[in-house]
Amino acid sequence: MNVQNIIDFFEEISPLAYAESFDNIGLLVGNPSNKVSGILITLDTTECVVAEAIEKKCNLIVSFHPIIFNGVKKLTGETYVERAVIKAIRHDIAIYAIHTALDNSFWGVNARICEILGLSTRKILIPQRETLQKLITFVPENQAEILRKKLFEAGAGNIGNYSDCSFNLSGVGTFKGNEHSNPVIGEKNILHHEKETQIGIIFPKHVQNKVLEALFKNHPYEEVAYEIYTLKNTHQHIGLGMLGELSQVLSEIDFLQMLKDKMQTDCIRYSAFTGKPIKKVAVLGGSGAFAIGNAIKAQADAFVTADVKYHEFFQAENKILIADIGHYESEQFTKNLLFEKLTKKFPNFAPVLIAQNTNPIKYL
Repeated sequence: MNVQNIIDFFEEISPLAYAESFDNIGLLVGNPSNKVSGILITLDTTECVVAEAIEKKCNLIVSFHPIIFNGVKKLTGETYVERAVIKAIRHDIAIYAIHTALDNSFWGVNARICEILGLSTRKILIPQRETLQKLITFVPENQAEILRKKLFEAGAGNIGNYSDCSFNLSGVGTFKGNEHSNPVIGEKNILHHEKETQIGIIFPKHVQNKVLEALFKNHPYEEVAYEIYTLKNTHQHIGLGMLGELSQVLSEIDFLQMLKDKMQTDCIRYSAFTGKPIKKVAVLGGSGAFAIGNAIKAQADAFVTADVKYHEFFQAENKILIADIGHYESEQFTKNLLFEKLTKKFPNFAPVLIAQNTNPIKYL
């Protein structure tokens, strides 16, 4: 197994195409063709983390946060980023980061928070736009069923809990090949009329290459007529944050105590109590203050996130309880999630979970 095999696995379950535009994810250091001797899974990559990888004979680090974020213009060892990268390169250790691709995944960071808090009936808080595309193509009526099946197999035609979705119209197509053509149906230089089916089918943008490959491979015409549109529709399974419901209503103080215990945090910063019970909860791991308005609009009773600034707490306006549990604390179980996914996919290759706590913030 090589590094690329691990990359392909993560690309399949958490496509990098859905990461935020500001992010820097994927393989950041190393050769994708290198054979993997061991995998260390961590929330952050620091010089000490690279040292642990060396000690445990791991030549691939799978990190939630990217060690290279704003760009590196020199490698002199002056900063902790440069030192970590230099150490990794010196010991031929690859570094892969998944960050906001996992944040936007339905099974990712926020799903794990929901699981820990026991939240049910989960849905995305901020669904991502322009992640869906639509293919329109035209095929002879007697070939439509075969082509639809191949497009479905390529990943098209899924809408929520439904698969094999398409819309089909019957009509007549016309075409006339020139002297250089090699028509499958009709003859050169003669106008041909053919009964055709127009197939309309949607797909997530990360499978576009597979869908087009299936289209060209299975369409009978020499020249395939097709159109692809990017849709404004939101994707209900891709986006930031999650909404869920507690199994029973809690008072605000009881909710905060439960939150403190289950998320294993030493400190919760929270807004003024609203005097209302907590049932519906919004969560967003990491810096999520930008979503306070979304949580209020979704009529959540509480919003669990991190890195909320002083003035941002005023946005609660007695409509919601804002709970800042800390950045590391909100994402700490992500490494366990990645560990579980890798272990299940590669049962004969045991990854290693980081032993050290990489939280840079300490509490007195």
